[in-house]
Amino acid sequence: MKVYQSRKPSVNDAYQLIDSKMLMAKASEGIFKLSVELGLEIIKQMMDGEATEIAGIKGKHDKNRKANRHGEEMTSVVLGGAKATLSKPRLRKANGSGEIQLNTLKAFQNEDPLNNSILATVLAGVSCRKYSRTLEGMPKNVKCVSKSEVSRRFASGMKAAMDEFFGRRLDNSYPAIMIDGMVLGKMTIIAAMGIEVNGEKQMLGIIEGGSENSEVAKALLADLLERGLDPTEPRLYVIDGSKALAKAIRDTFGDKAVIQRCQVHKKRNVLSQLPESMKSETSKLMTAAYREFEYEDARVRLERIAKDLEYRYPAAATSLLEGLEETLTVNILCVPGLLRVTLASTNAIESANSVCAGVIRRVTNFRSGEVALRQAAAGYIEAERGFYKIKGYREIPILQNALACLTNTVIDSNIVIA
Repeated sequence: MKVYQSRKPSVNDAYQLIDSKMLMAKASEGIFKLSVELGLEIIKQMMDGEATEIAGIKGKHDKNRKANRHGEEMTSVVLGGAKATLSKPRLRKANGSGEIQLNTLKAFQNEDPLNNSILATVLAGVSCRKYSRTLEGMPKNVKCVSKSEVSRRFASGMKAAMDEFFGRRLDNSYPAIMIDGMVLGKMTIIAAMGIEVNGEKQMLGIIEGGSENSEVAKALLADLLERGLDPTEPRLYVIDGSKALAKAIRDTFGDKAVIQRCQVHKKRNVLSQLPESMKSETSKLMTAAYREFEYEDARVRLERIAKDLEYRYPAAATSLLEGLEETLTVNILCVPGLLRVTLASTNAIESANSVCAGVIRRVTNFRSGEVALRQAAAGYIEAERGFYKIKGYREIPILQNALACLTNTVIDSNIVIA
């Protein structure tokens, strides 16, 4: 016994002092519950060990002690995705000048792991209301699991994550940028996704507004420029056909902007003007036309389709001819193979929109633009985690040369390609 009292307790002692019968009893109830009980017991024994280091062994007289024990009180520590309560020893300075805080307690009261756990769980699709169900096996007296508390912590954590995520510098080269809108409640979220030279996709920014209008889009583009996006780089902008987006892009980037209107959206708009009996055949004809490599061949075939539709379905013919040339920008640029398929539509960013919608599918009430923006940010952050390189990324240098040629941009050799 004297040997034990002559040395300071260590963390290893905490593990050795845990009752093995208690461990076996909890193990029969599940490994998670066992780990929770074990964690609480270890924290308790670590605090007791620190108290012994500061105030000496309990019950043993020491005239040189610098602190005295002052009973115990209940406190809470972060454990897993919640807070659990347990008792902690209180210590007061020997001269009575104040209470001493335990460093062990401070370490386990750090709320960053709790906030990160809540953020990750909600981003994975668990609603704030059901968050507590993910903590099955936790002690009954856990805290920070109510719907309002989880929602508050998620909002706080999401704001910090959003500021970091959409505050990133944009100093890299982005030969192509896709811009698309998504409706959340009464708000519209406009998102921009960049494609780097190596084919990597990156969410560049988002903005909320009442509609997909040019002023909102300009504000988004202004934010990208402020964060380092090069306005002099010739770039392909892939959009769904919105005139407001096209105007904002041209007003911001001038003759360095080359616009590709989504061929999938164009087909969808044309087919919506046709009866069911005409949709299948017209869709096949348009697909075949868009697959033509040469711009002239594709344009002639599409104009022939419009002429055939003009008499019986003038609205469909007008829709097809409207902005026809911008739907063939990838043909004008002679973008090859798989890269052309990728850049001919907004499918890549719409895939991110789909992931975003899946993450926030349980949210039905977007009370304000701030809430809509925060929820959308959560979805896009999750979407970017699953991004792969685009198909055909090895042909991106060909796209860059074609864009330089089309916009009369001086390239590395300092010669203007015409």
